[in-house]
Amino acid sequence: MSEYQQQLGGRLRAIRQQQGLTLQQVEEMSRGRWKAVVVGSYERGDRAVSVAKLAEISRFYNVPVSELLPKEEDEVPPPRTTPSRVRLDLRQLARQDLDPELRPVSRFAHTIQLQRGDFNGNVLTIRGEDLRALSVIYGTGPEDLMVRLDEEGVIAGA
Repeated sequence: MSEYQQQLGGRLRAIRQQQGLTLQQVEEMSRGRWKAVVVGSYERGDRAVSVAKLAEISRFYNVPVSELLPKEEDEVPPPRTTPSRVRLDLRQLARQDLDPELRPVSRFAHTIQLQRGDFNGNVLTIRGEDLRALSVIYGTGPEDLMVRLDEEGVIAGA
């Protein structure tokens, strides 16, 4: 067995465990398509996984195939430059001429205001995690969304 097979098996096991599944549950949920003994042998690296099988497993776990593949050892994740807090200018978000694509940000800010019962200020601070969640809606990274918000003038103090 190759080192790559072992690493691939480790990734398969990690994804299954992240989803809170046992090997037996995988077999049950797949209605027997994925036998526990077979999945276990893939995870141990005892059995080679074809590309077609890997694609099927990725669909079963609902993750991209790339997430099942071992990562390069020298691969360094990019540094997180998302700020821990972002200050939104509520007056700018309420503008009539605000780009319609940014309406979800405006609705999000309004929802936060409702939850907090905070209608006194002109600035609303959101967490970096909120910005990351919003960026998913736009199909972009948080940094790119920040640039877009800044261009539209909705970042307070920018």
